[in-house]
Amino acid sequence: MFSIIKKLFSKQPYETQEDLMKKFLVAGLGNIGPKYHNTRHNIGFKILDALAKEENLVFETKKLGDLATYKHKGRTIILLKPNTYMNLSGKAVRYWLEKEKIPLENLLVITDDINLSFGTIRLKSKGSAGGHNGLKDIEAQLQTSKYCRFRFGVGNEFGKGRQVDYVLGEWSPEEESAIPERLEKGIALIKSFATAGTSNTMNTFNGK
Repeated sequence: MFSIIKKLFSKQPYETQEDLMKKFLVAGLGNIGPKYHNTRHNIGFKILDALAKEENLVFETKKLGDLATYKHKGRTIILLKPNTYMNLSGKAVRYWLEKEKIPLENLLVITDDINLSFGTIRLKSKGSAGGHNGLKDIEAQLQTSKYCRFRFGVGNEFGKGRQVDYVLGEWSPEEESAIPERLEKGIALIKSFATAGTSNTMNTFNGK
């Protein structure tokens, strides 16, 4: 009985459906550890780190990942960098979606894409994993492919059988010099997703 009363009078604010619709989870995919820090496969981490730096946010290590909370124009955007390694990304995404009671349509997953030329950014509201193990695991954990993903093109300049080495390789000097401007675009896309919605964001950023 006491525990029920304690819950009723908890200092935690009650979240209405309207409140929940203003919460977003942005999961940048990557692998933890210094040797992966500047690799193509870690572009999800890199974009979230750039946003955190721009907005003076600090990531905290919590269950299944590093998190930071960003308030923007009445929206609460939770940034997640899973620490489960790429192939088990879905476990962290599912946990934080459920814990924060975030609607599936307010999930955005940032990932590298070898099918897009370097620097191309594309927002999709659903789709296949396209052979990407991180997306495969998210789809398996959520039991759906109908979630938004922000694909960042890393190109496919690799020979037969060299895909893994390529995505786990570091950026070329030319790519490195172009990355800052592409990161700015990525940050703007995230903010637009949370405020302008998926369709408007797709129209504004896809292919740019």
